[in-house]
Amino acid sequence: MAQISKETVEAAVKTHVDPHYGTDLVSAGCTGDIAIEGGKITLRIDLGYPAKRMASRLTLELTERLRRLPGVESVDVQVDWHIATRTVQPGQKPLPGVKNIIAVASGKGGVGKSTVTANLALALALEGASVGVLDADIYGPSIPRMLGVGGQPETRDGKTIEPMRAYGLAVMSIGFLVDEDTPMIWRGPMATSALQQLLQQTQWGELDYLLVDLPPGTGDIHLTLTQQIPVTGAVIVTTPQDIALLDAMKGLKMFEKVKVPVLGIIENMSLHRCSQCGHEEAIFGHGGGEKMARKYQIPLLGQLPLDISIRENADSGHPSVVAEADSPIADRYRQIALTAAAKLAQRPRDQAGKFPRIVVEND
Repeated sequence: MAQISKETVEAAVKTHVDPHYGTDLVSAGCTGDIAIEGGKITLRIDLGYPAKRMASRLTLELTERLRRLPGVESVDVQVDWHIATRTVQPGQKPLPGVKNIIAVASGKGGVGKSTVTANLALALALEGASVGVLDADIYGPSIPRMLGVGGQPETRDGKTIEPMRAYGLAVMSIGFLVDEDTPMIWRGPMATSALQQLLQQTQWGELDYLLVDLPPGTGDIHLTLTQQIPVTGAVIVTTPQDIALLDAMKGLKMFEKVKVPVLGIIENMSLHRCSQCGHEEAIFGHGGGEKMARKYQIPLLGQLPLDISIRENADSGHPSVVAEADSPIADRYRQIALTAAAKLAQRPRDQAGKFPRIVVEND
């Protein structure tokens, strides 16, 4: 009987390239215990991103790969995931209870950033993560309508407020505290103060991810977020057209200056498909997001189509990920969300709350 070694098992696992890490699971540091007893192999995989839907498929694939090894009699593969707290920008500490804050930004308005934020949050939640959404667009909050939630949040202690709930998400927005048709005529300091209060005085509970839907541009609110709020990573949303890309690059440079890592770029409205004839056309140009990703050496997380169903679902308060859960569009959002989470999982772990182990020995 052929001798099975740990190196042989790892070599077989390496033949599987994880689509979200972009590398094999051994190189990504996801292989846990490998036990070999005669012809029996026991393997544990611990992913750094939520994988509720894909865990069973990955288990079957790895099991089949290991069964092909000479001398193997039985295989026991278990796939799990653990979302750790990652480092934030210098001078900041992670928000208590919130493992990771992800800023979703765009250089200009009208690129569908809020719709992307809502769908990404829902995708992560459906994969098993605990997720919150903070609508940081003080002047034009749209997350409440997109998630179909209204009313005013409650307070239990008179000092903090409870987030609203929608599809399992914890949600907070200035839109819950003012009438929908009331204009926010606030100067910069008032807006930034409101953002800090919404973030720090909301009882978020225990969250794996808090997605912050930023307003367009690179103004006061963005500086407040990047300088005074612990951000683990940022995602840039753009359309392929040159004007949108120019503004997206400004947002990218802003995050670089404050040392917030950019997890990647999402190209929204990349291709329009006619619902009547099926003809596809790149209305806003082609390949802009890909070019930007190559230029700045950051990942292109994915491309999303210009589709009327996305707009209709968001306007009705039922984003595509939940309204059409089995559709190709929902799958694109899921893949982008998991890739962003995987890129985040490759960041260093936060060590701020850990103390060195002190051992006192008697002479």
